[in-house]
Amino acid sequence: KEKNKMELKTYTKIETIYNRSLEGKKKLIVGDYRNETVEYLKDNEWIGTEKIDGTNIRVFWDGYSVSFAGRTNKSVIQPNLLPKLEEIFCNSETEQIFEQLFGENKVILFGEGYGNRVQKVGHLYRSDNSFILFDVYMVESNLWLKRNAIEDIGKALGIEVVPVVFKGTIDQAVEFVKQHPISTIGNAPMEGIVCKPAVDMLTRTGDRVIVKIKVQDFR
Repeated sequence: KEKNKMELKTYTKIETIYNRSLEGKKKLIVGDYRNETVEYLKDNEWIGTEKIDGTNIRVFWDGYSVSFAGRTNKSVIQPNLLPKLEEIFCNSETEQIFEQLFGENKVILFGEGYGNRVQKVGHLYRSDNSFILFDVYMVESNLWLKRNAIEDIGKALGIEVVPVVFKGTIDQAVEFVKQHPISTIGNAPMEGIVCKPAVDMLTRTGDRVIVKIKVQDFR
């Protein structure tokens, strides 16, 4: 079922790494960083996961049952995705696993609904629809879980987790994306990568350090 969404946290806004030109085709200005923290950390190791071209889905465990929401509090989940979400999450076995993993602690699984009829390239990922996990947030402790914990949760629930496709500096990440890689899932072109520092960090305003590098920005 869809959740009354007013109480649910939305996902971190993911910025591009560079500013855009204010003239012409608004292209990225390579080297002109949007965020001083990203610029400071650019030569450290970053971990890049594949950016799936789908629609953001929040799966909410309130301590007793599972419900769903879209990317924002006003989003409506596509009708073709709901049956798959219900198949994956709305059964007694899965709810028992949620209870074993989290007890009465509230948690939000952030993932992407993707596949046939979801975005233009969805059918190139798969002929049906599915959900792939990319982050997990513990509500009461205001804590984002580490990659190994996300993978463990995905395995326990029997759901896919976005693959790690890159490790290196920001400059190396840009070069990786410029090669126009193919998705590791299906036959779609890779949309891009989402990068976090190897050690999770916050900016001075308390925001997560997380960036996206999209293939189309470097065509």
